[in-house]
Amino acid sequence: MSDRKRSTALALASALGAAAVLLAAPAAHADVVDVAYDCKTPIGDKSAVSPIDIKAVKDGGGYKLTMSFQKGVSSSPVELGKGAMSPSAVILVGGAEKASVPVSGAPNPEAVPANTPIKITDLSGTYTPRKSGKVTFTAGVLTIKALGTTTTCTPGNSPRPSLELDATGAGPSGGSGGAEDTLPQTGPADSALALGTLGATVLLTGAAGVLWLTRRGQRARS
Repeated sequence: MSDRKRSTALALASALGAAAVLLAAPAAHADVVDVAYDCKTPIGDKSAVSPIDIKAVKDGGGYKLTMSFQKGVSSSPVELGKGAMSPSAVILVGGAEKASVPVSGAPNPEAVPANTPIKITDLSGTYTPRKSGKVTFTAGVLTIKALGTTTTCTPGNSPRPSLELDATGAGPSGGSGGAEDTLPQTGPADSALALGTLGATVLLTGAAGVLWLTRRGQRARS
């Protein structure tokens, strides 16, 4: 391989490598956090601790959130038949903006025996940021509806966030649960991406020019 062809190949590889790094997914940090719930039930006050896990997956202009409970937080004095219990909760958003994201889950897939901790199915909802920046997600109030009754469980230990994410916002006109056709380039990450894309374009253009000149020189010699 000639020196000119080798230089062209190296330039192309460098440009593509730089673009790949800049297009990588936003950084996220997740923890399983113990949440001590104080519950108001039809038969009195109850308390229980459950490790909570919150995950986020990019979905169009927003993020799909999934809240998972590793332990049950309440029980019923009577058996709950299949599908008799419906859970929902609120995830509190902090950091770059303040918001509350409602999440809900499927009814219990199996019957729950009396006086047995109720296993909460995974709860999910959509968060659409209006600002770009680092945001946190923390477990909020949990609501359990069963047999015509409502149990409300409030975190009593001021739990720390279960998830921290570098989010890309949709601008002032956006909102939780909404969708946007285009996302404005306003955040630091967006600026870095724009500069990196420009740099990759310059490198690719320069490499193409070298390749064209090389081929032109070869045709002139022939």
